[in-house]
Amino acid sequence: MWYFTWILGVLLACSFGIINALWLEATQNFDAEPADERAER
Repeated sequence: MWYFTWILGVLLACSFGIINALWLEATQNFDAEPADERAER
């Protein structure tokens, strides 16, 4: 029965990583200018 705990742990770690990536994308600094616009000036 140890494999159920192992599978749950792997799924929890993967879901934490996915949620963290989505959260980081949602909280990016949208006020910053893109790098290509700064290079043109």
